[in-house]
Amino acid sequence: MCGILGIVGNTDVAAQLYDGLTVLQHRGQDAAGIATADGARLRVHKGNGLVSDVFNETAMRLLEGRVGIGHCRYPTAGSEGSDEAQPFYVNSPFGIALAHNGNLINTDMLRREVFEQDRRNVNTESDSEVLLNVFAHELDRHRALTAESAFSAIEGVHRRCVGGYAVVATVLGLGLVAFRDPHGIRPLVLGKRNTGGQDEYAVASESVALDLLGFERLRDVRPGEGIVVTPRGELFSRICAEPRQHAPCIFEYVYFARPDSMMDDVSVHKARMRMGQTLGEKIQRLRPDHDIDVVIPIPDTSRDSALEIANTLGVKYREGFIKNRYVGRTFIMPGQGERAKSVRRKLNPIPLEFRNRVVLLVDDSIVRGTTSRQIVQMARDAGARKVYLASAAPPVRFPNIYGIDMPSTDELVAHGRTDEEVQTLLGCDWLIYQDLEALEQAVSGPKHRIDHFDSSCFNGEYVTGVEPGYFERIQQLRSDEAKKTRRAS
Repeated sequence: MCGILGIVGNTDVAAQLYDGLTVLQHRGQDAAGIATADGARLRVHKGNGLVSDVFNETAMRLLEGRVGIGHCRYPTAGSEGSDEAQPFYVNSPFGIALAHNGNLINTDMLRREVFEQDRRNVNTESDSEVLLNVFAHELDRHRALTAESAFSAIEGVHRRCVGGYAVVATVLGLGLVAFRDPHGIRPLVLGKRNTGGQDEYAVASESVALDLLGFERLRDVRPGEGIVVTPRGELFSRICAEPRQHAPCIFEYVYFARPDSMMDDVSVHKARMRMGQTLGEKIQRLRPDHDIDVVIPIPDTSRDSALEIANTLGVKYREGFIKNRYVGRTFIMPGQGERAKSVRRKLNPIPLEFRNRVVLLVDDSIVRGTTSRQIVQMARDAGARKVYLASAAPPVRFPNIYGIDMPSTDELVAHGRTDEEVQTLLGCDWLIYQDLEALEQAVSGPKHRIDHFDSSCFNGEYVTGVEPGYFERIQQLRSDEAKKTRRAS
């Protein structure tokens, strides 16, 4: 999962890209980068670390140009070195810088095609660099710098690339290019503002970046759609793929996105509130005579759900954990040992909220179980009589292959286990999960804006289909042991 942002403005856009990336930082804390286009020159600065670590005053002064893109990265597979930072750049044709959120599932085949057929070299293990070279080759076939040639190149990308992806790119002489995979798995939002009588446009992973920068959210980029914005502020758009089932990633709403974002015309905040309401109703059905004294969220993404559970059950809602804001999200820590150490550094309980109480802890989801197990024990150590645990999402039993680092199945605590077995492993007195149908209805909302989701990590149904042997390959890339071996080498 990564954050991407692209802007076409009336003045230099580097400072705006920097600001926008800071509110997308939750989507990736491994690396960051910005590329700007100024006339016939592309300028790129990128590196490992947070946005504030990568960019200083000297770097920002060099990033001149009124067209630019930005990226913050968290790794899913492949190497984790500085050569994986985005945007990536190729000088032929014309000069293209590209940043990508998501994951291609036919990267190995594409890598061979790019080398053997397209006569292009890929220097890193990143599927984003492969995608860039596919786009560059398709654009080169048309030998023209027009919106139509860009749309034809995007059509070529959609024909060749399989997976979930949202892309922003700068093409010298043309402007900003953005597109979204034909299923709309990964999010991309379009915004507009008018400054000095001239239209300015931005595209971003989440609408919160548009809000910060003063852009009005126009709409979501449609599945398979291409967007071209020239340096003069002219916007062109076209659907560049055959119609396919729209299936946005439901885990965006469960965990990744900020609650103040709108994606696919759905409020993340409202979706999480509805998750809490439906889960609270399930608790009432299963245990109408429950003995819960207090509902406590595991900060931050579970707060909306926890508050609605408390309201539905008619019990107290309390903040029971204080979060250290200077520790990254444990879900995207690079290794199991690092995740385990981070939980204690990240959260500290308030004993007064636990002592002699039956506590219902609420989390957005349970993936590996490492964090949940430690937090349950922290609640006991703080004096809780009983510790119940509720997950606003169903059991995660399958890998996510479209850009979220949900690891090999043997690292997923719910894979191959019953809810009762997971409950025993986590050490809680009762474990309750959201039902998948209820989750999908909660995200879609009463207006049913979305009728299908990529819920593959819960049900194992992959909207793009999966080639034989793929899961064995990603297990070799994604497991903690594989990542540890790569870091050591």
